[in-house]
Amino acid sequence: MNFKDISLARKIKFALAALVYLLVVIWIGNYWLLAGLAIVFDIYISRFIPWGSWKKGKDGKKPSALVEWIDALVFALVAVYMINLFLFQNYKIPTSSLEKTMLVGDHLFVSKVSYGPRMPNTPIAFPLVQNTFPILNTKSYTEWPKWDYKRLKGFGKVERDDIVVFNFPTGDTVAFNRTNPDYYVSIRELGYNQVAQNPELLRSQQFNSEYQQRMFINELGRTIIANNKASFGEVLYRPVDRRDNYVKRCVALPGDLFEIRDNQIYINGEAVENPETLQHNYHLITDGTRLNQRFFERLGISEDDRLEGGNGPHYLLPMTETMAEEVRQYPFVQSLEQDIARPNNSGMQVFPYSRNFNWSRDNYGPLKMPARGETVALNTDNLLLYERIITAYEGHTLEVKDNQIYIDGQVADSYTFEMDYYFMLGDNRHKSADSRYWGFVPEDHIVGRPLLVWLSLNKDKSFPGNIRWNRFFKWVKND
Repeated sequence: MNFKDISLARKIKFALAALVYLLVVIWIGNYWLLAGLAIVFDIYISRFIPWGSWKKGKDGKKPSALVEWIDALVFALVAVYMINLFLFQNYKIPTSSLEKTMLVGDHLFVSKVSYGPRMPNTPIAFPLVQNTFPILNTKSYTEWPKWDYKRLKGFGKVERDDIVVFNFPTGDTVAFNRTNPDYYVSIRELGYNQVAQNPELLRSQQFNSEYQQRMFINELGRTIIANNKASFGEVLYRPVDRRDNYVKRCVALPGDLFEIRDNQIYINGEAVENPETLQHNYHLITDGTRLNQRFFERLGISEDDRLEGGNGPHYLLPMTETMAEEVRQYPFVQSLEQDIARPNNSGMQVFPYSRNFNWSRDNYGPLKMPARGETVALNTDNLLLYERIITAYEGHTLEVKDNQIYIDGQVADSYTFEMDYYFMLGDNRHKSADSRYWGFVPEDHIVGRPLLVWLSLNKDKSFPGNIRWNRFFKWVKND
């Protein structure tokens, strides 16, 4: 090879490709990848390996249309995979948990560079499919290889009140035929139902703590699911990056003292300013007047919420404060009061589902958010609060014997967190399955930040009336 005989265009292409490759290697931080520069050099300069020979026809003729089509398809899939992995991801709002901030049917561009993209736990996967191929109902990723958590540098970090896309924390274990409610809710409910039907199951056991009793009840539920595959299907484990994506608002950061009092959030003892789009359920009682379609459409109340709200004259409907003030002025409205759920002494309304934390949906905490490097005292009273952090998120073994806690086989009366944790809520507070029900969101589950709505379709209407033109290319604002 004579370097002087190589055209200037090839040299410029090589220089640009090498620069981009070098920057990516520095970004990833794995300098073993620098060996790949030899491949880049060969593609553009030396050409010892005939990289494109597979496309040529017999006797070096022009490749067939099929070969060209396959080549274009492979290139497109690789490009989409890389963009989806490091830059942007599409996400569709499936539920009303963020109404009126985000609407069901909004399609979002989610920026992964806002908080820094994660290197994949499962690098070999089909692009644009989260975990299961539709129709085929098979996994869209391979179990091998598996990589540990690593996040690349981003433009910033999660801030309080950011709207965040993240992997569902308790989506690590899935009963394939019944994903809603999630596996852990199912085993708990099934276990308690079995105990209610046969109280001797508990009386025959000797429990030194609520934690041990819960583990026993959960095991009952696991056994029921394992023995009933016709209803629940196979029980699958999903790596972090293959768990379903959720979108909520981050209301508490690592180290924050979080509390809800009568539907008002307090951080470190101070009441926070609520988003204008914040909704709660209201009890609406009319003078007998039935609410019509026009009423619901004017207020933007979805068909699902109308059906769940009742047929009158007593309705239970989600509204913002502004909507509620407007509705109070209607002459047929006799009363309109915000719904507030109070603790009922069972401790079973919300996470951590413990008698030691008698909280409710609207009166929750105070709860100190775990932060990397901070240490918390452990005892059998608060263990249910941190059990998933220790085992599921940070990979340790946990046992309780004779009222003594063991972590990785060693006696432990404290624990130091290895990651940061966040608390996520929906703006449609009374119609949102969020951290109040399944707990903390670990930092390694954070996917990215929605930037804009590029398409919005109203599922309650038919085409073309279902297209919300006013939401096209609408920027997602974080209050």
